[in-house]
Amino acid sequence: MKDGVNGVALGVFIFFFLAVTVLGFMAARWRRAENEHSLDEWGLGGRSFGTWITWFLLGGDLYTAYTFVAVPAAVYAAGASGFFAVPYTILMYPLIFTFLPRLWSVSHRHGYVTTSDFVRGRFGSKSLSLAVALTGILATMPYIALQLVGIQAVLDVMGVGGGENTNWFVKDLPLLIAFGVLAAYTYSSGLRAPALIAFVKDTLIYIVIAVAIIYIPIKLGGFDDIFAKAGQALGQVNPATGKPRGAVTPPEAGQWTYATLAVGSALALFMYPHSITATLSSRSREVIRRNTTILPLYSLMLGLLALLGFMAIAAGVKVSNGQLAIPQLFEDMFPDWFTGVAFAAIGIGALVPAAIMSIAAANLFTRNIYKDFIKPDATPAEETKVSKLVSLLVKVGALVFVLTMDKTVAINFQLLGGIWIMQTFPALVGGLFTRWFHRWALLAGWAVGMVYGTAAAYGVASPTQKHFGGSAKEIPGIGEIGYIGLTAFVLNVVVTVVLTVVLKTLKAPEGIDETKPEDYTADSGDPDVQVELPPATAGSAH
Repeated sequence: MKDGVNGVALGVFIFFFLAVTVLGFMAARWRRAENEHSLDEWGLGGRSFGTWITWFLLGGDLYTAYTFVAVPAAVYAAGASGFFAVPYTILMYPLIFTFLPRLWSVSHRHGYVTTSDFVRGRFGSKSLSLAVALTGILATMPYIALQLVGIQAVLDVMGVGGGENTNWFVKDLPLLIAFGVLAAYTYSSGLRAPALIAFVKDTLIYIVIAVAIIYIPIKLGGFDDIFAKAGQALGQVNPATGKPRGAVTPPEAGQWTYATLAVGSALALFMYPHSITATLSSRSREVIRRNTTILPLYSLMLGLLALLGFMAIAAGVKVSNGQLAIPQLFEDMFPDWFTGVAFAAIGIGALVPAAIMSIAAANLFTRNIYKDFIKPDATPAEETKVSKLVSLLVKVGALVFVLTMDKTVAINFQLLGGIWIMQTFPALVGGLFTRWFHRWALLAGWAVGMVYGTAAAYGVASPTQKHFGGSAKEIPGIGEIGYIGLTAFVLNVVVTVVLTVVLKTLKAPEGIDETKPEDYTADSGDPDVQVELPPATAGSAH
């Protein structure tokens, strides 16, 4: 790490940061609607985005600072196991092609803003809807925190804020400023802000990746030397564990972990509220179908990004916190001005998803907690005001999380969120295709999955953590080490199916389904489609 502040890189970083800040506030005037005081406008951008805006928004939403920092950091720390993110995104797109258009259609027909809105309408259960909402908010918090960790990583490498012994306020002041700006333009512009900024973010990322994948290997002697040096370094024994640090290719002993983590992550990603928020902002069912076919372009970029972890090893990057490995690689390899461009790509790559995530979590609270349980007669304007305020509180919570947590395990907390959010899959995706599941069985299955997943993750230790030290544990009955989230999901499904049979046999009340079969294939041009329900019925539940 260079001594002092990298002034040139910092100057370029500030330039891009100010540019996207201006865009964020300008977004309030972009496609301005006649009635701005509704969640459809503030929280979903008026449900008006076409193919390209949706593509950039979803790309900015899914490929985050986690992509730029944590994935190659995992490869840097442990080798090939960090590549699990590549196969899971490949598995994910055929999966979402089957259900996202159906979710868009039924949500557009009934004015649903959140996944919990759909669950409540489909199964007639406020309790199940509340469970889905609380899970979404809980799982989103560490995900937002991970974005702030990405910003903090580039600030640390640039030398901004002083060293570890600096007063905490001075050290964290740059992050606090970035947080304040993010909160301000999200409050002002809603989902339009990250949608507009996503264009800048993705352009910068593609430029940085294209340069890095060509320029850095040339400086390091080519990919042969990179893989040779990485293999040698990863083969060295870790004194803390008595085992090799990692491997360039997945060892046989780790294949169950690798496969289950990839499959589980594929099931989880589009259960996150921010993924659904970006989806529901599009203007037609066809926009969603097109995006599920072109979004895999980002998976190619993800594979190239992961290789940066091997490059950091070959370049001799030494950091105590793996999250700093890639920012440090950029500072060591690139000219100062382009280092600033790369850092800006990471920083903006954190701002876009953090904004969408906070909006999505706020929408869940407003529609499925505040309106359902606190003030059922809330007007659209009141909903919007509450959602804006809650989006600020969510960001504050994530900021406190970042400032008090151990940065080296940020990814483990995000993976814990994946364990939680996957437990909403049976209610959401199952509900899109069948009404067979009983609402009480779905709630019981969710509870079993949540309890098992959390307890199992709590019991995982690592050299640096006594609890929540990882997301893999022995699978009961199989004996192999696998992803806890997938095991919890299987238990969830088993409990749901068994209890559904029992409850149907006992003729337990199933609740009223407010949807119809034709709702799941409706498009924006179809008759009777409504974008927003009247205030008297928009938040009602049966």
